[in-house]
Amino acid sequence: MKPLDLTPRLAAVAAQVPPGARLADVGTDHAYLPVWLLLAGRIVGAVATDVNQGPLQRGQETAQRYGMDFRRCDGLAALSPGEVDTVVIAGMGGDLMVHILSAAPWTRDVKLILQPMSTQEVLRQWLTEHGYAILWEGIAREGEKFYPLF
Repeated sequence: MKPLDLTPRLAAVAAQVPPGARLADVGTDHAYLPVWLLLAGRIVGAVATDVNQGPLQRGQETAQRYGMDFRRCDGLAALSPGEVDTVVIAGMGGDLMVHILSAAPWTRDVKLILQPMSTQEVLRQWLTEHGYAILWEGIAREGEKFYPLF
């Protein structure tokens, strides 16, 4: 399989993943991000989660050769503290991200890479009120759309 081409939005997310990370990709869909990172040698392992069976199946088809772990769950519900050191939540609304992070307080101890598609103000406020710090912010452009990252 040749390396996948990431969209500009996913490439911007990938650029923030630290080398050697143990990654959780929440809402993985096709699993392009963790597969790309594995092929590039940027991460040592990945857990891909999705709440729906269809996206998980598509992700498994993409990554069947790469030893990834797939879990059907709501957000991070099937992960334990210490299992990963980096969590990506991208391509969903900030209010849904708040729901996911609220159920996983252990995420205060890992690197979060967040790319909200909407209601980023809800996410920012929740992060601030719950002891998280935004250490970096960026913007990805894809076509005529701009996507925030933090």
